[in-house]
Amino acid sequence: MLTMLVIIFVVAYAAIALEHPIKINKSSSALLGAGLLWTVYALFSSDHLLVGHQLNESLASTAQIVFFLIGAMTIVEVVDAHNGFEVITSRINTTKLSSLMWLVGFVTFFLSSVLDNLTTTIVMISLMKKLLDRQEDRLFFAGMIVIAANAGGAWSPIGDVTTTMLWIGGQITALSIMKSVFFPSIVNLLVPLAVVSFMLKGRLVVAPAQASDNGLPQTTSFERNLMFFMGIGILVCVPIFKTVTHLPPFMGILFGLGILWLVGDLVHRNKEDDDKIHLTLAHALMKIDMSSIVFFIGILLAVATLEHTHILGGLAGWLNQTVGRLDLIVILIGMVSAIVDNVPLVAASMGMYSMAQYPADSFLWSFMAYCAGTGGSILIIGSAAGVAAMGLEKIQFFWYVKRISGLALIGYFGGIAAYLVQVKLFP
Repeated sequence: MLTMLVIIFVVAYAAIALEHPIKINKSSSALLGAGLLWTVYALFSSDHLLVGHQLNESLASTAQIVFFLIGAMTIVEVVDAHNGFEVITSRINTTKLSSLMWLVGFVTFFLSSVLDNLTTTIVMISLMKKLLDRQEDRLFFAGMIVIAANAGGAWSPIGDVTTTMLWIGGQITALSIMKSVFFPSIVNLLVPLAVVSFMLKGRLVVAPAQASDNGLPQTTSFERNLMFFMGIGILVCVPIFKTVTHLPPFMGILFGLGILWLVGDLVHRNKEDDDKIHLTLAHALMKIDMSSIVFFIGILLAVATLEHTHILGGLAGWLNQTVGRLDLIVILIGMVSAIVDNVPLVAASMGMYSMAQYPADSFLWSFMAYCAGTGGSILIIGSAAGVAAMGLEKIQFFWYVKRISGLALIGYFGGIAAYLVQVKLFP
């Protein structure tokens, strides 16, 4: 059974990677892969109650991410409908692509540590659509946003799912992870940025033409500012909501969505229906990319079978026996997280190494936070940020491999070198 599951996963993964040559939508491949994997697991299992329970568990964790994604994408759409991003775009005056790349990289890096890498990616890619006209430029910036968002999320206890898992599990503490992983994370960003700024030298920003209003009434300055700051404020408050209530982030984003919906209805209550329909949350919900959300569901449920059948746990155990060296194992786990989701990989590692042997804030856990958090940038479907970018900008798998993966790889190993040097100098 395990061999069959691995083969199905590899074929589904290949179909996702070859979406454009074979002309089969990646969402279809992800759903077919998830359906086949769970069907085979159920047919070959002797404990159907256990399989059902595990599927319910996986569905619950997947739904949390999907609800969060829907909420964040809807908030961004509402801000966009009100032309709220003009608050930022009107203040960016640089005409050089290289300068804009540095600005976007640092904003994404630090915003990701406050929000999380998924939300930050959605916000920043939406912003790039307002600043860049050429699709090739937007794709390149989207790839760098993925690298910056994952690097920024790795050093903050609330910036990445895996770092949050380690924080909640007691393997790391907030202040320690920020001190030990910030320098490697910033190197992870700076190395690709330096290369890209050389590649973009002399190229100018081509801004999109001012969009026509299509006969729709324009929003006022008050409405633009209100919706922009409310939208960003809700996103920033989600980590605070999680810390205070101990409820999952999706509940915070849905709560915030309800607040934004109420405020929007109150602000536009005196307008005619035809004048306000394009500004409502109901309209924003229709505009979000459901195909990307369905792809997300499929890929997460597919990876969940590898977790429940202990294939990922077995992989971690095999690495431990074959490689032996702890630093190399963690580096390989980070690279494997570019292929499969880093969440079950880190979960398997947390179960494989005991806290008695490796106490809180030891080398293993902080190094794993860096590697698992940033390794996913090497491939477009290796992280939640990458999957979101893939859907938002229709990025092809092999385009990312050719143009971005090499940059992510040198950044990944640059950060590793920085971490190991830091450990030697400041043990």
